[in-house]
Amino acid sequence: MSLATAHTRAQVGLVAPPVRVEVCCGAGLPQFAMVGLAETAVRESRDRVRAAILNSGLEFPPGRITVNLSPADLPKEGGRYDLAVAVGILAASAQLPDRRLADVEFYGELSLSGELRQVPGLLAAACAAEACMAPGVAVHAAPTLLALVVALRGPGPLSYEGSRPLGSGRAPSVHDLADVRGQETAKRALEIAAAGSHCILLSGPPGAGKSMLAQRLPGLLPPLTESEAIETAMVHSVSREPPPFERWRERPFRAPHHSASAPAVIGGGSRPSPGEVSLAHHGVLFLDELPEFNRTVLESLREPLETGVVSVARAGYRATFPARFQLVAAMNSCPCGYAGDESGRCRCSAAQLQRYLARLSGPLIDRIDLHVAVRPVPYERLRGAASAACGSAQTASRVAEARARQLARGALNATLSVRSLEGACALGAREHQLLNEAAARLGLSARACHRALRVARTVADLEKSERVGTGHLAEALGYRCLDRLAAGEPLRAQGAWLLQGRERT
Repeated sequence: MSLATAHTRAQVGLVAPPVRVEVCCGAGLPQFAMVGLAETAVRESRDRVRAAILNSGLEFPPGRITVNLSPADLPKEGGRYDLAVAVGILAASAQLPDRRLADVEFYGELSLSGELRQVPGLLAAACAAEACMAPGVAVHAAPTLLALVVALRGPGPLSYEGSRPLGSGRAPSVHDLADVRGQETAKRALEIAAAGSHCILLSGPPGAGKSMLAQRLPGLLPPLTESEAIETAMVHSVSREPPPFERWRERPFRAPHHSASAPAVIGGGSRPSPGEVSLAHHGVLFLDELPEFNRTVLESLREPLETGVVSVARAGYRATFPARFQLVAAMNSCPCGYAGDESGRCRCSAAQLQRYLARLSGPLIDRIDLHVAVRPVPYERLRGAASAACGSAQTASRVAEARARQLARGALNATLSVRSLEGACALGAREHQLLNEAAARLGLSARACHRALRVARTVADLEKSERVGTGHLAEALGYRCLDRLAAGEPLRAQGAWLLQGRERT
């Protein structure tokens, strides 16, 4: 009787707990047993492993084979254990030197011919093309089981196979902010959102340019850092989507349809996998026609907007996925879409408008930093040439400078804690009076007041101001149009607080 141990890892969300594959080959009638809480796909690997070993010209032990996947209480699923089981059997039957297995982990699904196939998982616990991205991890990519056996039998160390080329920065975007004519208020709000990583809601009639504006937000954001790019690729890996090799440093932009289910958007399923909020990690999640999304989906956004993570609990285990995304939402002003339009086309009653707005709960609206009313642009303003001065490159430069000032204080403004916010936004008497009047008039919650302060801090950073002034705070309060609607103000009062604050300055 001979024993051998190979090493691999399981996958539970973005966590890869180690798994020991213990193989025992002994005398007796031919039998292949696998224990250790192995699910169907893992148990079926017995036939794949046997065929792969034989078709690779190697010997399959004729006696009794027992494979234990330890720890026994950890669920094992998928074909990721095929290679480790095959290597363990070959080592236990003296076809491989077991000393070569001590500091190597094996991942891969086997075909019947012995060809190795990639499996989803963490960067360091998945296919070689992904693991090569992780710094400090040496990777050997073998096309077949036989090629791996030859390498393990050799006297030298396993060779490192380089990764595929990765994008190194922001790629030229086809969506330039200069293409948006007019909409100065909305473009200003988009710049503020990009500078402070704030969530933004665009409200207006059909064809006003809401989706066009949202598509240009990624072009205003700085490229991903190396650690952010690895985290983003890890999420894509476990979701069975190819990691963004060619767009390695570009921020994700996800735009699910409003018919998407809660597991598709938030994450979950019988085998928990990341949803759109996690696939948008360190990037942008665009929800068009926001009130048309299922109420369960919208309410499920509240926790990740606050915490930046999604926890999916199942009877067997719990999976946690990162979800630090920037929400950009768009909606019509009313069911017909033309509320507040000067043409007077809207025929929606006050009750219809109230029911439409009631699809968005107060707690969700509270968590969105900027509410911006987007007005139609007259045709005369659409005819002019695009201005490069307000293009994405110039705006991105101002955004990068503002972000640098925030990071020098420790964090982007949207993620400031209440205690950090008090230090970053020390208000004077006039600013306190303005915020107090706004909170009383609009019925702002404490959360909404804090978010207005974070936006005001970003406005000040864009203007290179050390302190938050009345004008900065008034502009931030001007981007709360849904709060004003809830307080009974008409749509045409969109800029009242902004103008009033500037007059006080």
